[in-house]
Amino acid sequence: MPTIVHAADLHVDSPLAGLDRYEGAPVDVLRHATRKAFARLVAFAIAERADLLLLAGDLFDGTWRDFGTGLFFAKELAKLRDVGTKVIFVRGNHDAESVVTTSLRFADHVSELSTTGPETRLFPDLGVAVHGQGYRMRATRDDLAHGFPQRHAGLFNVGLLHTSLDGRPRHEPYAPSRLPTLLDKGYDYWALGHVHTREVVHEAPFVVFPGNLQGRHVHEQGAKGATKILVDSKGSATISHHPLDVVRWDHLRISLDDAANVDDVLERATLALDEAITRADGRPLATRVTIAGAAREGSSLSRDPRRVEDAVRLFVASEHGARVFVEKIVVAPTTRATAASVALTVTPAELDDERLALAADLEELERKMPTFARSRFHDLRDELLSSAMARAEVEVSTATGSVEEADEP
Repeated sequence: MPTIVHAADLHVDSPLAGLDRYEGAPVDVLRHATRKAFARLVAFAIAERADLLLLAGDLFDGTWRDFGTGLFFAKELAKLRDVGTKVIFVRGNHDAESVVTTSLRFADHVSELSTTGPETRLFPDLGVAVHGQGYRMRATRDDLAHGFPQRHAGLFNVGLLHTSLDGRPRHEPYAPSRLPTLLDKGYDYWALGHVHTREVVHEAPFVVFPGNLQGRHVHEQGAKGATKILVDSKGSATISHHPLDVVRWDHLRISLDDAANVDDVLERATLALDEAITRADGRPLATRVTIAGAAREGSSLSRDPRRVEDAVRLFVASEHGARVFVEKIVVAPTTRATAASVALTVTPAELDDERLALAADLEELERKMPTFARSRFHDLRDELLSSAMARAEVEVSTATGSVEEADEP
């Protein structure tokens, strides 16, 4: 029975946000991280002798800046043809027909499912049927899954869909659907995309978001990769996650509580960094550092946060070199009196509402731009949104004395 690999949200050639603006950044590693992650996906599929590779949308991150993106993608897929691995994909919001107008001519081992309606592709030699539909327009608000056909008897049935499902934080509500709608189709596996955090939504049958291949900013922390599906002779599936990212994102939170001097802060930073480097599993580490709390009474740490920031940045550079790159350092000293007296609270739901409202404003602004400016703005839009929300969360958290809660993905 077949071995299948499921990946999504490749965003090939999308930059890693917020890193290349700093002196000393490993630009070559950062610029090509998403490309290298895709190459690792192809190598993984070959090593596992995968029969089928499922790509659940957002292969690209908007209109290509040059044809080299498409050329690289096609060459990597050609390696799978040479070993007999078939590929099937749908478009997502970032590579909808209205966004990526340049087309590639694929070899016959690669199939794209329709953007005009649900389509089923049969692989009788594998005993697999794949049902799906891609995006014609970026802002697809219809429940595409509702129109998917019922299962094909005697085959392992896969639903391939780029969707927000019933809603996920930090993700636009595109092609929304409900779990009961998916389960009603009777499929054996749902290969989803759009949500960048790995999530097994349901088992028996599996409904899976594999997450993206490569974290691109501080909100996309932890291991990123693809899901391998093994189908046995009875048509039952077992799944496993396989990290394929090139750079690992993290967010270190260091307490200032009762710290007397910079050496105290650096001692705590050493422990936090050692743990993060272990979590990175041999990869370069990109991290944000938040240092917050009430320093010891009389300490200069609260009066000179820039000194703390400079000391931590110098320490990381001298001790870890190119293995660790600090995206941003936020120093937010508080006093016990301030933390106890502030009553301001903002719920995660309220922050999500603000993010969606800001995203809608940015989308409207993009529509009003002249054609020549839209492509560049589209490439920057997600970074602008993430940066704005990160600043808002840090400001709110600083006011409440709880910066440690800021910037969770």
